[in-house]
Amino acid sequence: MTQGGAARRTVLGAAVLAAGAAGTAGLTAGSATAAEPGQERTAGGDRRGGGYRGLPVPLVIGHRGASGHRPEHTLGSYALALDLGADVVEQDLPTRDGHLVCRHENEIGGTTDVADHPEFASRRTTKTVDGTAVTGWFTEDFTLAELKTLRAKERIPAVRQRNTLYDGRWDIPTFEEVLRWADREGRRRGRPVWLHVETKHPSHFRSLGLGLEEPLARLLRRHGRDGRDAPVFLQSFEPSSIQRLARLVDAPRVVLLSDARSRPWDFVLAGDPRTVADLVTPEGLKWIASFAQGIGPTLDLVIPRTADGRLGTPTTLVRDAHARRLVLHPYTARNENAFLPAEFRRGTDPAAYGDAFGALRAYFAQGIDGIFTDQPDTGLLAAEDFRPGRGRP
Repeated sequence: MTQGGAARRTVLGAAVLAAGAAGTAGLTAGSATAAEPGQERTAGGDRRGGGYRGLPVPLVIGHRGASGHRPEHTLGSYALALDLGADVVEQDLPTRDGHLVCRHENEIGGTTDVADHPEFASRRTTKTVDGTAVTGWFTEDFTLAELKTLRAKERIPAVRQRNTLYDGRWDIPTFEEVLRWADREGRRRGRPVWLHVETKHPSHFRSLGLGLEEPLARLLRRHGRDGRDAPVFLQSFEPSSIQRLARLVDAPRVVLLSDARSRPWDFVLAGDPRTVADLVTPEGLKWIASFAQGIGPTLDLVIPRTADGRLGTPTTLVRDAHARRLVLHPYTARNENAFLPAEFRRGTDPAAYGDAFGALRAYFAQGIDGIFTDQPDTGLLAAEDFRPGRGRP
């Protein structure tokens, strides 16, 4: 960080979420693993060292960039995430004709202007992806040159109408373009730009003869991001994808975990009866730790919500994962009422900002190592209250 950067980000964060700060003071810590402001704590409970264990704790991960402020997975969103203080910037990678592109899903009707291109009208179709029927336009049905004619747009305009101002400003970046951008930004900022890279629907793409892991590994090696201390996390909801990547590169790896009752799609295909609930047990975490360095659970696996949408009793997941030296990067924190636990909502407008600081404090108090957030400026302000020597006066 350049001198004065923290002050600049504080001003930016306060401007974005001035309305949310009032409710944070009365919240109490809910876990023995949580660090008080000013108390040293490191990723996974280990002593600070090189690579990912030397990153700030708790870590702020720009979810699809700064997607609360710009259309997701664009170079504009990624750059703003860094400007707002994100420690790491996330990419999701589907593919087409050997090129990895940055989109949250392989269905691109919601995040690009493809529907406005009459030349692609016949490409609209219905496919089954990970057992679910999806209708739209899919990356695998386009060449890279065709994808490059599309422009990105806001995915949830009803909630983020202001982001629609930037519709059409950026194209779909390839992951190679993002790596070149990260190299340039790293040189300009004087520090490595960390990336959090997800293989998206890897079994689906492998069934089409478009494996994700091999081209990803080649690009990482080409840009020097394949080593144990490389500034990159590799993540997937399919453990077999992470196992495959572990055989190709040494970069740190994270298994993503969704609803406790769900099963990873590669488990479904393989006839593995385990659910996410099985994977978050001490035995399941021990298995994950045999090939990964962290987990990315949904926030509900850290603190479940009650039937009325409020935060319930925290689980033992943080403690159990740290016992296996796994870092935890839960997802996803957002400022808007529509996404907040009920007790942190303010007013009735789902698009209005609620008490996001209060919600973030509740999650950070559990001792998590980082968090995915659509608003990195808000995440940074909340995280600094839990970083050594950064507590509020």
